[in-house]
Amino acid sequence: MILSDKSIKELIKKGVLSVEPFKEDLLQCSSLDLRLGDEFVRYADGTFIDIKKGAGEVIREKVKDFIDIKPGEFILATTVEYVKLPSHITAFVEGRSSLGRLGLFIENAGWVDAGFEGQITLELYNANRVPIRLYTGMRICQLVFAQLDKVPEKVYRGKYRGQRGATPSRIEQDTDL
Repeated sequence: MILSDKSIKELIKKGVLSVEPFKEDLLQCSSLDLRLGDEFVRYADGTFIDIKKGAGEVIREKVKDFIDIKPGEFILATTVEYVKLPSHITAFVEGRSSLGRLGLFIENAGWVDAGFEGQITLELYNANRVPIRLYTGMRICQLVFAQLDKVPEKVYRGKYRGQRGATPSRIEQDTDL
Protein backbone atom coordinates (compact mmCIF):
# COMPACT_ATOMS: atom_id res chain seq x y z
CA MET A 1 0.00 0.00 0.00
CA ILE A 2 1.39 3.40 -1.04
CA LEU A 3 1.19 5.94 1.79
CA SER A 4 -0.71 9.21 1.37
CA ASP A 5 0.49 12.60 2.55
CA LYS A 6 -1.71 12.22 5.64
CA SER A 7 -0.14 8.87 6.54
CA ILE A 8 3.41 10.12 5.92
CA LYS A 9 2.84 13.17 8.11
CA GLU A 10 1.22 11.07 10.85
CA LEU A 11 4.12 8.57 10.91
CA ILE A 12 6.65 11.42 11.09
CA LYS A 13 4.75 13.12 13.94
CA LYS A 14 4.62 9.81 15.86
CA GLY A 15 8.36 9.30 15.32
CA VAL A 16 7.81 6.00 13.48
CA LEU A 17 9.31 7.43 10.28
CA SER A 18 12.08 10.02 10.45
CA VAL A 19 13.06 12.60 7.84
CA GLU A 20 15.51 15.26 9.04
CA PRO A 21 15.08 18.04 8.38
CA PHE A 22 11.39 17.63 7.60
CA LYS A 23 9.69 20.45 5.71
CA GLU A 24 5.96 19.98 5.33
CA ASP A 25 5.89 22.01 2.09
CA LEU A 26 7.90 19.19 0.43
CA LEU A 27 5.05 16.75 1.06
CA GLN A 28 3.05 15.82 -2.05
CA CYS A 29 -0.22 13.85 -2.15
CA SER A 30 1.58 10.48 -2.26
CA SER A 31 5.29 11.27 -1.92
CA LEU A 32 7.86 13.47 -0.23
CA ASP A 33 10.26 15.59 -2.26
CA LEU A 34 13.90 15.49 -1.21
CA ARG A 35 16.44 18.25 -1.84
CA LEU A 36 19.88 18.19 -3.42
CA GLY A 37 22.72 18.29 -0.92
CA ASP A 38 26.10 19.95 -1.36
CA GLU A 39 28.37 16.88 -1.67
CA PHE A 40 29.18 15.19 -4.96
CA VAL A 41 31.48 12.45 -6.22
CA ARG A 42 32.93 12.13 -9.72
CA TYR A 43 34.98 9.21 -10.97
CA ALA A 44 38.43 10.42 -11.99
CA ASP A 45 39.27 10.40 -15.70
CA GLY A 46 41.27 7.33 -16.61
CA THR A 47 39.99 5.40 -13.61
CA PHE A 48 39.59 1.68 -14.12
CA ILE A 49 36.89 0.18 -11.94
CA ASP A 50 37.54 -3.37 -10.79
CA ILE A 51 34.50 -4.49 -8.80
CA LYS A 52 36.62 -6.72 -6.58
CA LYS A 53 38.75 -3.72 -5.56
CA GLY A 54 36.08 -1.04 -5.25
CA ALA A 55 35.04 2.18 -6.89
CA GLY A 56 38.44 3.25 -8.14
CA GLU A 57 39.73 6.81 -7.87
CA VAL A 58 37.03 9.33 -6.99
CA ILE A 59 37.00 13.10 -6.71
CA ARG A 60 34.89 14.47 -3.88
CA GLU A 61 33.40 17.93 -4.26
CA LYS A 62 31.57 20.11 -1.79
CA VAL A 63 29.85 23.04 -3.47
CA LYS A 64 28.17 26.10 -2.08
CA ASP A 65 25.57 27.06 -4.68
CA PHE A 66 25.49 24.86 -7.79
CA ILE A 67 27.11 22.10 -9.81
CA ASP A 68 27.24 21.67 -13.58
CA ILE A 69 26.87 18.24 -15.13
CA LYS A 70 28.40 17.97 -18.59
CA PRO A 71 26.64 16.09 -21.41
CA GLY A 72 27.12 12.35 -20.95
CA GLU A 73 28.57 12.83 -17.45
CA PHE A 74 27.75 10.65 -14.47
CA ILE A 75 28.09 11.89 -10.89
CA LEU A 76 26.97 10.84 -7.45
CA ALA A 77 25.02 13.27 -5.30
CA THR A 78 23.33 13.22 -1.92
CA THR A 79 20.11 14.48 -0.46
CA VAL A 80 19.89 17.11 2.25
CA GLU A 81 17.51 14.87 4.18
CA TYR A 82 18.56 11.99 6.42
CA VAL A 83 15.88 9.28 6.35
CA LYS A 84 15.15 6.50 8.87
CA LEU A 85 12.68 3.86 7.76
CA PRO A 86 11.05 1.53 10.28
CA SER A 87 11.02 -2.23 9.73
CA HIS A 88 7.59 -2.18 8.07
CA ILE A 89 8.03 0.73 5.60
CA THR A 90 10.00 0.71 2.33
CA ALA A 91 10.45 3.55 -0.17
CA PHE A 92 11.00 4.07 -3.88
CA VAL A 93 13.27 6.90 -5.08
CA GLU A 94 11.86 8.57 -8.18
CA GLY A 95 13.22 11.39 -10.29
CA ARG A 96 11.19 14.50 -10.84
CA SER A 97 9.51 14.66 -14.24
CA SER A 98 10.46 18.32 -14.70
CA LEU A 99 14.15 17.36 -14.47
CA GLY A 100 13.75 14.25 -16.60
CA ARG A 101 12.34 16.43 -19.36
CA LEU A 102 15.67 18.29 -19.38
CA GLY A 103 17.59 15.04 -19.87
CA LEU A 104 18.61 14.49 -16.24
CA PHE A 105 18.35 10.83 -15.29
CA ILE A 106 18.26 10.09 -11.60
CA GLU A 107 19.64 6.59 -11.77
CA ASN A 108 19.28 5.60 -8.14
CA ALA A 109 18.88 1.88 -7.62
CA GLY A 110 15.37 3.07 -6.89
CA TRP A 111 14.67 1.12 -3.77
CA VAL A 112 15.19 1.92 -0.10
CA ASP A 113 14.78 -1.18 2.05
CA ALA A 114 12.83 -1.26 5.29
CA GLY A 115 15.18 -0.48 8.17
CA PHE A 116 17.50 1.74 6.08
CA GLU A 117 18.74 4.96 7.55
CA GLY A 118 20.99 7.58 6.00
CA GLN A 119 21.14 10.21 3.35
CA ILE A 120 20.13 8.93 -0.07
CA THR A 121 22.94 8.71 -2.64
CA LEU A 122 21.68 9.59 -6.11
CA GLU A 123 23.29 8.61 -9.39
CA LEU A 124 22.84 11.52 -11.79
CA TYR A 125 23.38 11.25 -15.54
CA ASN A 126 23.07 14.06 -18.08
CA ALA A 127 21.59 12.52 -21.23
CA ASN A 128 21.25 15.92 -22.89
CA ARG A 129 23.68 17.49 -25.39
CA VAL A 130 24.14 20.57 -23.22
CA PRO A 131 25.30 21.02 -19.61
CA ILE A 132 22.72 21.04 -16.84
CA ARG A 133 23.22 23.27 -13.79
CA LEU A 134 21.75 22.01 -10.53
CA TYR A 135 21.43 24.10 -7.38
CA THR A 136 21.98 22.89 -3.85
CA GLY A 137 18.76 22.84 -1.88
CA MET A 138 16.55 22.37 -4.95
CA ARG A 139 13.96 19.58 -5.06
CA ILE A 140 15.76 16.75 -6.87
CA CYS A 141 13.72 13.57 -6.32
CA GLN A 142 10.79 12.15 -4.44
CA LEU A 143 10.32 9.27 -2.03
CA VAL A 144 7.22 7.14 -2.39
CA PHE A 145 6.59 5.18 0.80
CA ALA A 146 4.90 1.79 0.95
CA GLN A 147 3.85 -0.33 3.90
CA LEU A 148 4.97 -3.98 3.86
CA ASP A 149 2.35 -6.67 4.39
CA LYS A 150 4.45 -8.11 7.26
CA VAL A 151 7.59 -7.10 9.13
CA PRO A 152 10.43 -8.85 7.24
CA GLU A 153 12.74 -11.44 8.76
CA LYS A 154 15.73 -9.58 7.33
CA VAL A 155 15.44 -5.84 7.99
CA TYR A 156 18.14 -3.85 6.14
CA ARG A 157 21.46 -3.75 7.98
CA GLY A 158 23.63 -3.46 4.85
CA LYS A 159 26.81 -1.69 3.93
CA TYR A 160 25.14 1.68 3.21
CA ARG A 161 23.23 1.94 6.50
CA GLY A 162 24.01 5.26 8.20
CA GLN A 163 25.68 6.75 5.12
CA ARG A 164 26.20 10.48 4.96
CA GLY A 165 27.10 12.38 1.84
CA ALA A 166 27.50 11.04 -1.68
CA THR A 167 28.70 7.49 -1.11
CA PRO A 168 30.57 5.60 -3.85
CA SER A 169 29.91 1.92 -4.49
CA ARG A 170 31.01 -0.53 -1.84
CA ILE A 171 30.58 -3.52 -4.15
CA GLU A 172 33.95 -4.91 -3.07
CA GLN A 173 32.26 -5.77 0.25
CA ASP A 174 29.86 -8.21 -1.45
CA THR A 175 30.48 -11.72 -0.22
CA ASP A 176 29.74 -13.39 -3.56
CA LEU A 177 32.73 -11.94 -5.46
